Parts: sequence; structure tokens; C-alpha cells
Amino acid sequence: MMGGRLVAGLLLLWLLVSPGSAQEAEVGGLGSADRPDTTAVGDTLPPPQDPEFPGPPTPADSLEALELFRENLRSIHQRDRGAYLSTYLQSPQLLRSGPQGLTRGYEGLARSAGESWPDTLVATHLQVTPLASGIVHGSYQYRVLQDGRSTRGVSERIFLHTPDGWRIAATSAFPSPPGTPPPSFALVGGTLVDGTGAPPVPDATVIMEDGQIVCSGPGEECAVPHEAHMVDVSGHWIIPGLVDAHVHFSQTGWADGRPDALDLRVEHPYSEAVTRLRHNPTRFFQSYLCAGVTSVFDVGGYPWTWELREQAWATPRTPRIAAAGPLLSTRDHWLNLPGERQFLHMRDRDAVRESTEYLLTSGTDAVKVWYLPVADSAEAGRQREYLELAGAWARGARVPLIVHATTLEGAREAVRAGAHLLVHSVEDREVDDEFLELARRAGTTYTPTLTVYDGYHRLQRREAPGDELENRCIDPLTRGLLEQTAEIPGEMAADEREARAEAHAERRIQMARNLRRIHAAGIPVAVGTDAGNPLTPHGPSIFAEMEAMQEAGLSPMEILVAATANGARAMDRAEVFGTLLPGMAADLVVVDQNPLEDISALRSLRLIVRGGEIFTRDELSFPQD
Repeated sequence: MMGGRLVAGLLLLWLLVSPGSAQEAEVGGLGSADRPDTTAVGDTLPPPQDPEFPGPPTPADSLEALELFRENLRSIHQRDRGAYLSTYLQSPQLLRSGPQGLTRGYEGLARSAGESWPDTLVATHLQVTPLASGIVHGSYQYRVLQDGRSTRGVSERIFLHTPDGWRIAATSAFPSPPGTPPPSFALVGGTLVDGTGAPPVPDATVIMEDGQIVCSGPGEECAVPHEAHMVDVSGHWIIPGLVDAHVHFSQTGWADGRPDALDLRVEHPYSEAVTRLRHNPTRFFQSYLCAGVTSVFDVGGYPWTWELREQAWATPRTPRIAAAGPLLSTRDHWLNLPGERQFLHMRDRDAVRESTEYLLTSGTDAVKVWYLPVADSAEAGRQREYLELAGAWARGARVPLIVHATTLEGAREAVRAGAHLLVHSVEDREVDDEFLELARRAGTTYTPTLTVYDGYHRLQRREAPGDELENRCIDPLTRGLLEQTAEIPGEMAADEREARAEAHAERRIQMARNLRRIHAAGIPVAVGTDAGNPLTPHGPSIFAEMEAMQEAGLSPMEILVAATANGARAMDRAEVFGTLLPGMAADLVVVDQNPLEDISALRSLRLIVRGGEIFTRDELSFPQD
């Protein structure tokens, strides 16, 4: 952890407490910047007229009270009950107030202290105001994570000079109403890559207010307002939050969520796997933020995936979510549950109309078609007709059309039907000029999804993924399932294993070749992982996908645009997030290494900002065994 410098006035104290092992990380400390965010130490009030009132304050009052303020917060971080209690006035006159009312006396505090420490305490905008000789007011804005619940609010202290030294005579903590935006922050001194493809800006400043970017650019062009808390990120890189434009919350990231790939329903009943997904998707939210992913597009799943959106957009501790809901499918797929479906069979024109109307009236963010090739020409013609019908109805409702098509002919037909987004590579042969021209005219975005087959390949070979997945960002349940991969019974014959490996390698080569050609033709490319599929876990799979795109020939800058601005375009939210221009959502990440030299530098995440709320990577990481 980099050391920070604390200046008089203490700009920022960032305290993280992890169960079992306390960790401390100053938000930039990445260090504090050299400008107080409060009135100058030593500012005084007019002398009081009441002769009984204490005299005017001195500069030493503020400094000494400030040091006690630091110690009080530090003792919470360290879970040091004795040090914590030593900062308070041991008197019946001690006052404590909060939403439950006013409590008087030290004894009650002494009895309850240490019973429950916060998992995380983030204290910012710390300031002290001298009131009179020996009396100082202090306040800070806090964010507390306790038992999985995050609360933001304001806390105050009254510091009193006693014969035994400075003590806290009164304390309060009041949570902010739900929906209150985070306070203002300014990241200063880092190198800015804004997501537009423009050259990086050294020594930049990014100012965030009410969850939005209000200024971003050279430091001299962004005057930091007094109320903004400055975080020094010198020597680091600032980029927009990453966007995964192809995920499935209805899938677990392992074989239990796709029994059509490997049927383990005896040991892992499918209905139980889906029930766990529906009732606890928040573990995946943390996985995404831990990997720097601040927005995701769920491009197909059960109807309950629509319900994730409201919570996700309102709560900074989750990525922003768009969801397509159930997929229209050219195949009558069995992977459903008795009471709900994630695949809606396009069996005839009426079924297509009814299913599309259901999606549109449900408020879907897109109409997704699982468009699988068939050999029979008559059936292929009917499927093409149904695709065009779905596209026309989606277009009439101004809802994007998404198509899963992996063949060149299927991709052509998808673009002709008005596909806004293709969520897989063309993998059967090289894309031609006709397809490129069609995609350009249609404004289609292409998501290559290069690495999802790697997971299936590993599953077939019974190979569990290693640390390259950034295990700190994978929840314990998913991590435990991944580790069972090598124990799955049934071994593939050597000749079949070799044949599949050869076919897999050839397909990757074709996908990479098409990605290069499509990108060179000026067709927008977005990053998507197909997370949720076996051995493609939610969150950190985005690193392998971006690194595969670099291996395919795209530059780090091109990949950054694909993972930010173009991802927002794929989600039809380009006016909301994806770049760090003024007016955009304050979704961004800070990394230690230069991502323009090698895209793997994004693994060096230090800070993740979602809606203006700042998190450290350590805070978002899951406990490791």
C-alpha cells in the first residue's frame, strides 16, 4: 500500500476494516493533496460578549483537537476498544445523539464499545472549526459497510480541552436519506484517458459532484471547488469504468448453470442453482466492481433479471445494468424452469409476435434473438422471416435488437434485420465486403466474445482456472464450484481431446482474423465476455477478454475505447456513461500501471468509482482462504 502524507487540516482519512484482518488505505494515498478542504487552521470567531464564555480560540486548539479526531477514527479502524474509549470524556455529561435520540453519560458507551465494529469505515471531508478557547467543533462525512449494508451520513464531534487533555464531549452520527449523492471529490495529478480515443492528458484533474463529472482535463483548466475533497493520484492512470456488454445473470459461471453443456443435475440440481442466482445476485455485483466493471448488459435470461436494474442504477455499490430478459430462440430449448422461461421458442409468426409484445410491454432494454444455423433450407427461410419480424417490431418500439449469430450468413441476416448489437464473433469463415458494408450502414456494434469458448474447452478437459482470473474478485461460492472442475468424473478420450483442442485453436484464429478486419473497417467493437457460462465467471473474466483482443491485434487504446465508450454504445447509453467528459456519470477507475503500454495493466486497479462514490480494490475484494 502506498504511503500517504497527512497535512494540517487532514484532507482525507480512508479507513478500511476487513473481518479478521484490518486494512488501511488512504484514498489516494495515494496521498492527500496539499490544499485543505476546510477553513484555515486557526481561523477565529469574534470575541464573545458574555464574560462567562471562554475566550477566543488559539491555533493550537485546532491542531490538538484534530489529532484527537484522527486518533478516534484510527481506533475504530484498529478495533482498539481501549484507545477508542480514551478519546471520550469520562463523565455523566458526555452526549451521544443519532436517529434513536439523545443518550447521556460515559458508562453506556463503555458498556457497548467494541460489541460491533464496522466492516468498512470511510471518513472524508474531515474538518475542524474552533469555537472558543478549549472548544472545537469537528465533522466528517462517512460511509459505513456493516453486515453487507452500506450507509452514508454525517458525523460530528465537540472537542473539549480538560485537565487530562482533549476529549470528545459530544458526538453524533446521522445517516443521509436514501438517494443522497456522494460528496464532491477531485482526483488530481493522474494521467487521464477519457475513453474517446483522444491522447492521454498528464497531470489531469477530474472533479465529481452529485455523481457526475463536472470537469476533466489539464489541472490548470479544472479549478477545484472548495467543497470538493482532493485525492492525489499522481503517478496513476484514470480511465472510465469498464463495460461488459455481454453477461448473463441467469448463469452461474460454472457447469451447474448450463447442464446442456455438462449435465451435473444429480449432484447440482438446476432449479437450486437458478434459485440461488435469483435470491443472491449481489455477489456478482461486487465481483464486477472489484474488476473495475461499472456497467453490464445482461443480454438474455429469466424475467427476474429485469428486476435487477432499479437497484443497480440507484446504488453505487452495484454496476449499472441493462437487461434483455428472455431470449427469442429459433430452437425450442429445454433449459427453462417449470414456472418460468428464459427461452421463448419462435415456432411460428404468432409466437414471434406474442413473445416480442411480451418483451416490449415488460419494459425490456432490448429484444434478443438466439439465431442458430440449420441445414434445412425451408426451415432456414422461416427462421430468417421470424428474425425480420422481431427486428421490425423492436424497431417500431425503438428498442435495440440483439442477435446471437456465429456464422457469416447468420450475421448478414441479423444486420439486415436491424441488429444493433452482434454478441458473438463470426467464426465459420472470413467476413466479406458485403457484410462490412451492411454493418457500417446499419451502425451495428460487434462484440467478439473471444474467450468464452476457452471456459467450455477447460470444462471438457476438467481443468480448473488458476489465479489468472483474479480470484480476489470471485465470490467464495463460485470459487468453490470452479475448484470442483478437476473432480468432475468422466475423462475424454485422448484422440477426441486432441481433435477438440485443434478445432478450438482454429476457431480462435478465425475469430481474431475477423475482429481485425471488422475493426479496420470502422465498425464499432465492444468488449463482452458472455460471463455466467462455464468457467467464465462474472467480473474478472473481462481481463482475459481484453488481453485476447490485444493478442488479436488491437492496440490498448482501441481496446480501452471498446471497453468504455463502445460498451456504453452497445447498451444504448452512450449519453450517460462510457467517457469522462463533463456531464457524464462519474464511473471510473484508477490503475497503478500504464494501460496504453499493455492492456493487462488494468489488473493493477487501485480505486473504483461508481456514481461518484470511491471504493478501493481491497474493499471490494472477497476474503481469500
